[in-house]
Amino acid sequence: MRAKPEYRDRDETEVAVLDALADRREEGMTVFELRSRTEENIDRIEDALAALKADDLIEVEDNGERTVILPGEDVVGDDVPDEERSLLDQIRERLPF
Repeated sequence: MRAKPEYRDRDETEVAVLDALADRREEGMTVFELRSRTEENIDRIEDALAALKADDLIEVEDNGERTVILPGEDVVGDDVPDEERSLLDQIRERLPF
């Protein structure tokens, strides 16, 4: 899964974090899981998380045992693989209109 197209014009690390969270939107991810998934350094991930939190695009839950980050309800797009969308649709999503 991926973040919706309207959130894809953000910083590269922010988009990588949103995409990673979209894949595990039910259970969420820890900061360390995000680090291994996005292959970004911890400082960039923390900056991305701060920006995403400020814009209410992520939620943070602390269940006592661990703290997990979840994508906001409206952030995750449809589960349509790139192969099933036309090339034109894929290009439209990436253009900054």
